Amino acid sequence: MCTVNIVFDRVGKVDPVTRGLQIAVNWVGLQVDVRFWSQHISFILVGIIVITSIRGLLITLTKFFYAISSSKSSNIIVLALAQIMGMYFVSSVVLIRMNMPLEYRSIITEVLGDLQFNFYHRWFDVIFLVSALSSIGFLYLARKQVSNNPLDN
Repeated sequence: MCTVNIVFDRVGKVDPVTRGLQIAVNWVGLQVDVRFWSQHISFILVGIIVITSIRGLLITLTKFFYAISSSKSSNIIVLALAQIMGMYFVSSVVLIRMNMPLEYRSIITEVLGDLQFNFYHRWFDVIFLVSALSSIGFLYLARKQVSNNPLDN
């Protein structure tokens, strides 16, 4: 999806949960209140995404902290990790904003002020695409190197 967003310079107008429920109502014929259920399902999914991503970041930062900390550098490391955590939280809120119903997006927009959300969403897509492609390349090279190792045969 990020490739499609980059190529067509597209920004989502409807969150994925609402779109999925609209498709289910129109094509399958389900009789549900799309607005009611999309709000609740979106809230649950956003909560799961926030909790798991911040938990994963904290686990990684804790391992990093234990690996490089000493009694003299611990205060500086804690401050740097707090800064990283704050930036990660704000970027998560900006990204999650796109997956929320329109009325909740306006609340986040009002809280964060006059930001160029389309600019940030486009760069998030570009950074994600570059990191995904480079990860695929590194995994391919690592697997190829392991398979060419004569000790494995």
